[in-house]
Amino acid sequence: MKRYLHKSVLLSLLLSWTSVGIHAQSWNFTSLPATDEACLKADAQNWKYDSSKKRYSYNQAITDGELMANKQVLGMTQGLHFTAGAADKIRIDTGKELQFNGTNIVLTVPGLKAGQQVTIVFASSSKKDARTLALSNLTDTKGFAKANGTNRQTGTGTVATDGSVTFTTADGGINVYSLKVTDLSGGGGTGGAGGTLSSDHSVGFSTTRNQAMVTTTNGETKYYNTDELSDISIDDAKETVAVNGLSFSDVYTRLAAGIAFSKAAEQGENGEITDNGVTITESKGWLETAYAKWKPVDGAQTYHVYVKGGQYAGYTRVDAELVRAYTGYLRVDIPGLKAGTYALKVVAVKDGVERLSGEVTGLQVKNYNREGFAHKGFSGVGAYNNDGTLKSGAVVIYVNKDNAKTVSARLSSGTFTGLQAILNAYQKGNVTTPLAVRVLGLVKNGQTDAFGSSVEGIQIKGKRADSELNITIEGIGEDATIHGFGFLVRNSKSVEFRNLGIMRAMDDGISLDTDNSNIWIHHIDVFYGKAGGGDHAKGDGAIDVKSNSKFVTIDHCHFWDTGKSSMCGMKSESGPNYITYHHNWFDHSDSRHARVRTMSVHLWNNFYDGCAKYGIGATTGSSVFSENNYFRATKDPILISLQGTDAKGSGTFSGESGGMVKEYGSIFAEKGSGSNYSPITYAADNKSFDFYQAASRDEQVPSSVVSLNGGNTYNNFDTNPSLMYSYTLDATAAVPSRVTGYYGAGRLNHGSLQFKFDNAVEDTNDAPIPALETLIDSYTGE
Repeated sequence: MKRYLHKSVLLSLLLSWTSVGIHAQSWNFTSLPATDEACLKADAQNWKYDSSKKRYSYNQAITDGELMANKQVLGMTQGLHFTAGAADKIRIDTGKELQFNGTNIVLTVPGLKAGQQVTIVFASSSKKDARTLALSNLTDTKGFAKANGTNRQTGTGTVATDGSVTFTTADGGINVYSLKVTDLSGGGGTGGAGGTLSSDHSVGFSTTRNQAMVTTTNGETKYYNTDELSDISIDDAKETVAVNGLSFSDVYTRLAAGIAFSKAAEQGENGEITDNGVTITESKGWLETAYAKWKPVDGAQTYHVYVKGGQYAGYTRVDAELVRAYTGYLRVDIPGLKAGTYALKVVAVKDGVERLSGEVTGLQVKNYNREGFAHKGFSGVGAYNNDGTLKSGAVVIYVNKDNAKTVSARLSSGTFTGLQAILNAYQKGNVTTPLAVRVLGLVKNGQTDAFGSSVEGIQIKGKRADSELNITIEGIGEDATIHGFGFLVRNSKSVEFRNLGIMRAMDDGISLDTDNSNIWIHHIDVFYGKAGGGDHAKGDGAIDVKSNSKFVTIDHCHFWDTGKSSMCGMKSESGPNYITYHHNWFDHSDSRHARVRTMSVHLWNNFYDGCAKYGIGATTGSSVFSENNYFRATKDPILISLQGTDAKGSGTFSGESGGMVKEYGSIFAEKGSGSNYSPITYAADNKSFDFYQAASRDEQVPSSVVSLNGGNTYNNFDTNPSLMYSYTLDATAAVPSRVTGYYGAGRLNHGSLQFKFDNAVEDTNDAPIPALETLIDSYTGE
């Protein structure tokens, strides 16, 4: 069968970030999809269930047929054929294996091509009797020596001629765990023994263009700009994928594993501008915020800005502090807006009288994404309600370099002066006032009244563990930045950080340390910390979560070449804690994305962009669910301590015992010249693996799956409805453009400091970049 994806179809696929499958290549028998189990339960005539063993037994004979239940082909074994001469010869042990009970049971893999490699993971069903499988149509076989059931075997062979491959039980019962068919193709884009590429007109990865992505069977990813293509044709009979441009045709023969499409990153749209004497040059809605820029008006002493829409039925004047003057223009940023359509009016004031004006309409404001553990069972983290508006009675203070020592706030327990002094008031436990701290421009070390922590900088602390504070620290506009210090949070509940840049922190950028809960950190730009010796050349932790901090969400943060991006857990935690990371941009950062001890962590829709050391690290009994993440040119994307890829070297995690990682739906693209990484799944090696590859998002990891060091299991927090939250996943192919787009990671418009990484150099470089250091150290706030 031939399929064509013409230009109009490519556009529709882009709109939904669709993926197109090429060939089914693998089967995992260690998990039973929920749809299959429902069919098995409904078909007692053909399948007998033994509840004590959690086993379904096929109570019919079968000859070269597919396994069916309730008149449906089982998805777990779809495409495979089976032969057994009697009932109870084929069994499904739920969450464990596919079992062949006896001799002369045949598993057939039909329709293979010469040169393909077949890998099967199996073991004798007897711990005492050594057994193996009889083979047909395979050459160069390895791993099929007789062995007892105490050891799994990984058998491989190359298909000799076009046709079927069979595996037959010759000595008795066999457990089969997985089966995989791959092409033995070479690298370099020209194919190998099992696959070829006729020519290569692919382009570089880009989030500014609509792109088609072809994933090859040898793990490469090829990118094509869709506006340069006429169509993509798929010929199932010939096993070819042809990517056709106006003047070229790149034909993948038995080499393409899948096709995906990604849209260019969103850039945001200006509203409709009317000039009545004030020339507005730019105005957009963002996330619970709208902003405008305009040219100075001759003779104007000040400007009044009004907003209408959402919670404002008519034009309402905004706080004067939100109007700021820059070199050659003025600007207003208005936070605290509900989702909706807004209008702004800027009025020039001369001699105390409002005169000329400018207006902009049609500004679209969206809500922040409030998904993740920080919001589980808690509404309104920080000083804002879930709809984006300030909480009733909230106090707002505006902090800049000139007033950080003198700013005052009248709270429920009294009036306090100075940023740290105002925050210190919450330590007494008698303040009930929600507080929004709005940072304007650049605030540096030495410009605040005091530091509550001599190690970190500004401290937010409650009287006792998990004290509800309802505090938001937020930046206004694109340039709100703290420089030379960070934040320490202790004993706190309901604290939020957003839209803020952090440069050259003394220790950690943000440290959640000791008995915190319902903490939300989002849209933060984190840069190098204070330079130190050894592995502190880029500073210490960017955003760390430790010492029994729990129900935390870190999302839409931009990590700019950070060295130690996020440690998650120490060894002192008393529980699984529950942490979420989503839609973060790990932009050429080196490691700890996150480095997890003890905690239960859900990482989804994150963009790992040229990470030089490793991506996710699981140790010390942690449970990590990696879902729909995009790893581009990331060395060692997922590691479990002292096993799998980590065991190939001297170890990455100070000899700590392993955690457990469940992985589903991620893309591993552009391995990069510095990477030695090839995923080792549990199905390929059930003792020393990098992650357990789930067949579905809802699959539970069996308790028999344990870490090589420490024997730690996965706690399946992600399938427990009493623990998990609701969330909406982006397709993995969409993650780069989502995360790098207008509503993506980092501050509004990605902040006022911009730096373009040279992927050819920085994908594998873990040293500080002098040019970026210079930008950070000379940053003035505009």
